[in-house]
Amino acid sequence: MSDCIFCKIVAGEIPASKVYEDDEVFAFHDIRPVAPVHFLLIPKRHVESLAHCGPDDEALLGRMLTLAPQLAREQGLAEGFKTGINTGRGGGQEVFHLHIHVFGHKH
Repeated sequence: MSDCIFCKIVAGEIPASKVYEDDEVFAFHDIRPVAPVHFLLIPKRHVESLAHCGPDDEALLGRMLTLAPQLAREQGLAEGFKTGINTGRGGGQEVFHLHIHVFGHKH
């Protein structure tokens, strides 16, 4: 999607502090962190929100959710972390590209 900031990050048009990348997902540090460690995990393919996911997205969603704890540990959150998925305007979503917030404090 041409006007999506996260799609532009995936395409390399906007710089980001990369945490992880593979063929399906991209993770980068949030520019407005709410905790000492705060990164976003997004699909490379544009998906507007969790509400726009269906059965065909099960593998992608599973990949993202199983990758979250691995990346959290690598970022120093071995003792625990929080995740959040804001969905739709009413759910607080600001960027309409599916993303998982992973955040916490190093111990």
